[in-house]
Amino acid sequence: MSSSPNAGGVSPASLVSRRGLLLVLSSPSGAGKTTIARNLLAADPLISASISVTTRPQRPSEQEKRDYYFIDKARFDEMVAKGELLEHALVFGNYYGTPKKPVEDWLAMGRDVLFDIDWQGAQQLEEKMSNDLVRIFVLPPSMAELERRLRSRAQDSETVLQGRMAKAADEMSHWIEYDYIIINRDAAASTRQALTILNAERQKRARLTGMSDFIGALRDQM
Repeated sequence: MSSSPNAGGVSPASLVSRRGLLLVLSSPSGAGKTTIARNLLAADPLISASISVTTRPQRPSEQEKRDYYFIDKARFDEMVAKGELLEHALVFGNYYGTPKKPVEDWLAMGRDVLFDIDWQGAQQLEEKMSNDLVRIFVLPPSMAELERRLRSRAQDSETVLQGRMAKAADEMSHWIEYDYIIINRDAAASTRQALTILNAERQKRARLTGMSDFIGALRDQM
């Protein structure tokens, strides 16, 4: 048996390739999924954010191609008709959707893709890419805390805010459709939980597409 990790001039570890995964974060508006998503992106260089198209007006703090691709309804309808979107939904009077090609390219390269979407979008991804999907539902610790967080954002009118609170109960009823649940009492702790889930899912045998080559290289060293 050779004692050299590079017997034959090939490092087995370099042969292990992995298919990327789709990590979905969903929650009622204000429960904190967007903060967790941003923390994940800052903490892990192997995951990229899926950037949605939307017909919603651009907010002052948002940047084109960083937060969303802002398009009009005609272009959105065209993308739906051509099958260019993995998922799409109408949310509070505005349309949102995920362009398909960049996501498929990232998965093939072994990169993970993070989705900050609602339960409707998650259901559509389940129909199309169930083998690649990992779903996390984020819950607030209480309804009072949910309302406090919504008010602290100071970006919605009172009518919109009350609409978000009213819709929260329906959104939370979909928790059972998800693989994991995080009760977001603290954003840092919730981010650590999400990272633990992500790292465990990366090691699933079905995603390690290079394992046959890796095992073969190990055997060659014997």
